[in-house]
This record gives sequence, structure tokens and C-alpha cells, in this order.
Amino acid sequence: MVSGARVCAVRRAAIIAAMAGELKPLVHGWVHERRGTVEVWRWKFDEGEWVAACAGAGVGAATRAFAEVEKSGAPDLVISFGWAGALTEDLRSGRAYWASGVIDAQTGERFRPALWSNERWLVTSPRVADEVEKKRLAAAYGAQIVDMEAAAIARLAQMRGIPFYILKGISDGFTDKLPDFNRFIGPDGRFNMAGMALFSILRPWHWSSLIRMGENSSKASQSMREAVLDFLDERAFIRDRNGYPDIKHRKHD
Repeated sequence: MVSGARVCAVRRAAIIAAMAGELKPLVHGWVHERRGTVEVWRWKFDEGEWVAACAGAGVGAATRAFAEVEKSGAPDLVISFGWAGALTEDLRSGRAYWASGVIDAQTGERFRPALWSNERWLVTSPRVADEVEKKRLAAAYGAQIVDMEAAAIARLAQMRGIPFYILKGISDGFTDKLPDFNRFIGPDGRFNMAGMALFSILRPWHWSSLIRMGENSSKASQSMREAVLDFLDERAFIRDRNGYPDIKHRKHD
């Protein structure tokens, strides 16, 4: 769990994800707009605003989302947010975890967030990692989580001197056997949901694993929402002043 941060004074917080589904529980009731290939949600309050954005999976999409957020002003902090895969059986699907650092699998660069209280590393891969690739990444980098965007967000934030954090919800476990999702991700990082649905209908042997992943993804999004609100609004200042929906608090690693 990230601790010790005095985030109540933050005027502008940016939350960058890959897909709208990752953000859905958090941004319910926020002002939404689509700017080209980027979706943006904004929650304004007296002292500032939170802004969330997504543009698809991968480095290029994350870069576009970050750039769109900056058009309205530089954020005081950035959170790389979204679903990820577990690289160890210790991490529970459906739960949110703060990462203590991110490794870019393509360059070997390592980035540390502003604060951390564990040694839970995430590795950013250019592709969705299947069971075999998860084992390789875990062995090669000693990481516990894999995603496709965090290293790009960390690099952009570091270049600008902006504190960054990494919060990931586990959508798929270390040994889960799933279809190859890479075939459904376009060059712009957007996911072809219709193509995936047709593929799945014709392959019933994938149904149980996909249903389980869907359930875990939904739980992970809720868990990430709670963790972000606990972090950004630790004294319930924004909830009390703006009527933000109450949530049940629980600790997150």
C-alpha cells in the first residue's frame, strides 16, 4: 500500500488507463468527452480536478492519453491505472496492488514511483502475455505483475518531473489459460471486442476461462476505484464537499 503521501493538496491528478472498462466504476458521474481516439473524464471541485483518460493498449495509446490530459494543464501527479496479469501465484485475481517500480521489457529501463512500501515490480511488455510468456517474464525480470502501459507513463512523468504511481488490478492469474488477445488489438491499441466475441462463440472451450476473467476484471476495477479514492481523498475531503458516493474502505497492498 502506498503510504505517507500528503495528496490532499494536489490540485490536478491524472489517471491514465488503457480501456474504459478499467475506469468505469471510478468515473461514474464524471463529465465525459471523446477527443479523437482518446476518452477523457473530468471531476472538478473547488481546489482543482481529477482527470482520467484512456486510448487503448500499449505504449503509443498511453502516450496519446497522457498528451490529451496535458492539453488542459500539467498534472501534479499521474497514476498508471488498469488491469494487469499476475506473474506469481501469490497475487489474487480481482484485487488491486500498488507497484513499487516498473521495468520496460524492451529497453531494460527501471522506474521508481514517488513512494512505495514494498518490493512488488511490474514489467511492461509490448504484447499481452500468455501463460508461457508470463513464466519467461517472471524469470527474466523478477517481476510480479505484467501490463502494456506503465513504463510509458512512468517515462513521460519522469521526463516532466511529475510524481507518478502505479496501481494495477489483477484480471488474470499466473497459470490462467486464455486465448491470444494480441490478434484483437489494432495498431492504434484499440481492442476489437466484436472480433473477440465472434472468436469466443465459436470456441466454447474458452468460455469458462473468459467468464472467470470477466468476473475478476470487474472486481479488479472496483478494487482499484477504492484504492484510488483512499489515496487521493484520504481524509474524505472531496467526498464530503462534493457528494462523491461513499465506499466501503478496505486495505490494499
